[in-house]
Amino acid sequence: MRKLRVAVLMGGLSSERAVSFSTGRMILESLDTEKYDAFPVDAALFSGSVQPRLPGSETEVAAVAEAERALATTGPLRPVSDLGSTEDGRRVDVAFIALHGRFGEDGTIQGMLELLGIPYTGSGVLASALAMDKIVSKRVLRQAGVPMPDSVDIRRRSDLVTRDILAEVRILGYPVMVKPSRQGSTIGMAKAESEGELMPAIEEAFKYDSQVLIEEFVPGTEITVGLLGNDEPMALPIVEIVPAKGFYDYEAKYTPGATDEIVPARIPQAAAARAQELAVTAHRALGCRGMSRVDMIVRSEQDVVVLEVNTIPGMTPTSLLPTAARAAGVSFPELLDRLIQLALEEE
Repeated sequence: MRKLRVAVLMGGLSSERAVSFSTGRMILESLDTEKYDAFPVDAALFSGSVQPRLPGSETEVAAVAEAERALATTGPLRPVSDLGSTEDGRRVDVAFIALHGRFGEDGTIQGMLELLGIPYTGSGVLASALAMDKIVSKRVLRQAGVPMPDSVDIRRRSDLVTRDILAEVRILGYPVMVKPSRQGSTIGMAKAESEGELMPAIEEAFKYDSQVLIEEFVPGTEITVGLLGNDEPMALPIVEIVPAKGFYDYEAKYTPGATDEIVPARIPQAAAARAQELAVTAHRALGCRGMSRVDMIVRSEQDVVVLEVNTIPGMTPTSLLPTAARAAGVSFPELLDRLIQLALEEE
């Protein structure tokens, strides 16, 4: 059988550009060269585009910054236009999306690939857009019966004038988590312990998005449930997340040793069963395909709260989905094989 021609899409314009290079590099280095002819594509190299890189796109920690430099030594990153071209009479068989954040995880690149007729890994246009928007996805998931933190959403800056945001947040109670609605990797997110910290946190979030979500802080055990599959998703072993400094921020996510990832999670059996059930419900409610990772807090044996759904989980050395897959006996190259197979399944 001939090798499949795989374009690994990475980089891009989002605030998570550096993280994406780390994911893309790990995928490129791990794809079986006996099965795949793979090449890297930087989604920021788009001829004619005037869209600037988003704030935070240069955010780096050493573990991910090194990836872009390493990729540069293996040859030039290809432009997006190469997706539609042929090489020796062959088109791209499948796109492996290693992008994170806006213009990669939000349905935009998925729509372009649909127009080009190229199968791709992960969720489709609608599911990607829904999951990326924390405000909208929360409404969809709650309608499906998924428990989520109480929250206040700010759709536009004028809300700060026309609404009494301080009074609304007092009802939630402090501390609260303040997040850009359409952002990942905790970029722009802050914990406000009091009213004095709230407005600075909102202003910081507004640097990354025009919509801001303020959620009650949910204490408990932080876990994540990875899923693999299309119509019948399989829940992977649960990973417990224990950051050394207590907050799972950008540095804690991508710096080796900054967070303990414990598999299986140290939670009661009933809570584990409930978490996996909720993860499958959330995956299906949003219409996810291929993979997802559902982040949660366990407050007690009977009380599990969903925080968000990620449709393109990281694939860096410290990422959670590969950790969960390994615990299930699925090696990283096997995980990549499975995601490509799922991408090629008919809907």
